[in-house]
Amino acid sequence: MPVPDLERWRDEFPILARSVYMISNSLGAMPRKTAQNLAEYAETWATRGVRAWEERWWEMPLEVGNKVARVIGAPAGSVSMHENVTTAHLVALSCLHPTPARGVLVCSEMDFPSMMYLYRAQQAAGYELRIVPAEADLTVRTDRMLDAIDGSTAVVALSHVLFRTSYIMDAAAIIARAHEVGAKVILDTYQSAGIIPVDVTALETDFAVGGCLKWLCGGPGNAFLYTRPDVLAKVRPAFTGWVSHRAPFAFDTGPMDDFARGDAMRMMNGTPSIPAYYAALAGLDIINEVGVDRIREKSQRLSARLLALVDEYGFHSAASRDPRRLAGTVAVNVPDALQVARTLKARDFVVDYRPPVGVRISAHFYNTMEEVEAVMAEIKDIVAKKDYTAGDARASLVT
Repeated sequence: MPVPDLERWRDEFPILARSVYMISNSLGAMPRKTAQNLAEYAETWATRGVRAWEERWWEMPLEVGNKVARVIGAPAGSVSMHENVTTAHLVALSCLHPTPARGVLVCSEMDFPSMMYLYRAQQAAGYELRIVPAEADLTVRTDRMLDAIDGSTAVVALSHVLFRTSYIMDAAAIIARAHEVGAKVILDTYQSAGIIPVDVTALETDFAVGGCLKWLCGGPGNAFLYTRPDVLAKVRPAFTGWVSHRAPFAFDTGPMDDFARGDAMRMMNGTPSIPAYYAALAGLDIINEVGVDRIREKSQRLSARLLALVDEYGFHSAASRDPRRLAGTVAVNVPDALQVARTLKARDFVVDYRPPVGVRISAHFYNTMEEVEAVMAEIKDIVAKKDYTAGDARASLVT
């Protein structure tokens, strides 16, 4: 059923009053309450000082992790917080060890580059990298992923949603195949959590990583790592630190095996980034209140309209036309797409550009059908007139 009531949330996101904000797959809009929460952090530091650690801060990673857990279908106490997803991936990988008989790490050509850099670096630790190629349409076939997983596989690192095309991978089938041969799975939910339903418990993935930066509207510095409870009870991450210790202020320097926490904070390492947690709270509360099922239903309607306009205007898109396989982003490929994206941003239509798919448009639950039509009309006008805004040095780095 339609969900027009979701537009009542627009007032909670200040940037929506001054721009057409269509890039939540890169950076979600900041909730109004986030400014209050960050002010609370500053006030707490100013008035409570070091006492803030014992009053809230030390356990705050678990507090925020439990809010994330509600979004992704995880039980309380199973989600730890980290600075970024690359770090969260590394923590999970540090729990696993390649052997001569089982040393293959399977991933896909369409994984995010930061992950690929990390996976390639693991070759120094003894892993053999097996990269499943993409198709001409930039999807990754499920059967090719399944065929790449065999008795030599130690780890399958899987993007739930591909970042360029927003293509939804068949995570359930791939995880099942990995477990069939005895391999562990790290599921990357960065482009799925908060925009499509995710249930890590039902999927039975060993680990899942993601972040609050994008669809969860929580800002940078808020990545997360889910560890399945039965796995959590056994793993001993090599990338560890004092936050994972049951009694960190005992300052014991003995083996961690005897003193590791039993909850998700076992997967943490050094002193956590408290301001980032304050920034994440409001977005997580809103996503949990709105509900991902309702978000998904509205997202599908907005994406369908985007694709209809792509066809009407004679543009091209790498987005899947199967709504079951498309998450929240529609990439629109037009001539001079990078210049078009920069021109749109200069006119307060906030999008981004990714080669080779073009302009990425990511409508969230707080966007409207009118905004979808407005951004597409603007693209049509820019393409027709070639009326580009000159870029600056910053735009050459961040697009």
